[in-house]
Amino acid sequence: MAFDFLVPVSEQVLDHCEQLPSQALGRHINKHTARYGLPELETVHLAILGVNESRNALETKSERLDLSQIRLQLYALMKGNWNTSIVDLGDIEEGNSIADTYFVVKEVVAQLLKDNIVPVVIGATQDITYATYRAFDGLKEMVNLVAIDSRFDFGMDENIISTHSYMSKIITDKPNNLFNFSNIGYQSYFNSQEEIDLMDRLFFDAYRLGEIISDISLAEPVLRNANLVSMDARAIRSADIGYSDSFSPNGFTGREICAIARYAGISEKVSVFGIYEIENSNQSFQLMAQIIWYFIEGVNFRIVEEPTSESNDFSKYTVPTEDRSLVFFKSHLTERWWVEVPSVLSSHTKIYSPALLPCTKADYLEACNQNIPERWFKAYKKGFN
Repeated sequence: MAFDFLVPVSEQVLDHCEQLPSQALGRHINKHTARYGLPELETVHLAILGVNESRNALETKSERLDLSQIRLQLYALMKGNWNTSIVDLGDIEEGNSIADTYFVVKEVVAQLLKDNIVPVVIGATQDITYATYRAFDGLKEMVNLVAIDSRFDFGMDENIISTHSYMSKIITDKPNNLFNFSNIGYQSYFNSQEEIDLMDRLFFDAYRLGEIISDISLAEPVLRNANLVSMDARAIRSADIGYSDSFSPNGFTGREICAIARYAGISEKVSVFGIYEIENSNQSFQLMAQIIWYFIEGVNFRIVEEPTSESNDFSKYTVPTEDRSLVFFKSHLTERWWVEVPSVLSSHTKIYSPALLPCTKADYLEACNQNIPERWFKAYKKGFN
């Protein structure tokens, strides 16, 4: 069983946790320990999982990611008014080969998904996203992947997987369960024109850094439709992460990235949340801990909503356009918005019908002025390509 390969939480972290006040998050997390083994998972909502694999890093890592330091910072944060049950499963260390590590990650995450437990994966390199994506095989017909990243990570060779090319592997590998890929926060000068054109040809969605930071709430509808979220810490500006050589002067601030993490947590569809490319510095450890804290808070406040014309919990608005009428729904409880688009019949026999796409009030107002975002109909186009 893949869980047999999990390494318990270090004694250093456990000893530190005993010194924390009763309100600290670490006192409310059940932990995988060498003495007591794995905790029971029957009533668990969320699991923390470290992955210390970095052999596919584009640049050789000079040192291993210190996962214990992230835990020390996370455990010391105060617990919110939450009902979410959390376990720390410990870490997956490097296997004999990279494929071995991927296999263990896939199997562990797949079992958690079967048990309706949301894994928070803390990884040294972002190629681990591929293994978490493969965990959906046989569990979900199609997967929506959202990356918070300054790069698209398509790379140049589809047969090589690395931190900068894992998306090519996801797109080309069989079985192909990827329905949609969205990027939040890309920076044009880090992406070739060929990659930008490929995003357009595949009807994928991309949102530039400037677009998102001008209104951080634009990230919420994108994350609301995601099943798998992969966050590259290098999307954060260097001033907020610790001035590492691997980070850019431009990127999300600490406040913005935490807001995005909370949006990901609130989304009732997000089943896996991963944070990768973390640097060993005290400032980085603190920020990663706070990102995870905000994701957990979001999970705690999830509300499952299914807009319908018959429900009294939603207002319905119909906007006539030149060739169709668009139907919008607004939740009375959360004030979130959806727009109804044509159903999709996939060309490879898998049916996926996102009849309702998350949107914003601004999208509704734009539609009233006959300004219709192209992204609403990308899903429709995909079904016939």
